[in-house]
Amino acid sequence: MKSAYELAMERLEKASPSLALTEDQKKQLAEIDSTYRAKIAEKELFLKDQIRRAQAAGKLEEVESMEKQLASEVRRLQADCEGRKEKLRASFAG
Repeated sequence: MKSAYELAMERLEKASPSLALTEDQKKQLAEIDSTYRAKIAEKELFLKDQIRRAQAAGKLEEVESMEKQLASEVRRLQADCEGRKEKLRASFAG
């Protein structure tokens, strides 16, 4: 007798079959991840340095603005990364 989880996984597999990736395809996806991790780290280093300087100067409004900018930039880069990976996955299926 199958569990509810197993039955749900079978239905999900029928609705959208999973794609077995080759090593080359995995490397391509990993390369996108690596590129975007580097971009995010670069933004964080730059803006966190700017935030520290603004904090030291007592410019609290600038600090808040830069923190929001950092969060926005990180979200944008993460979304870009996922978008590129989805396009790549779609090209693997087609």
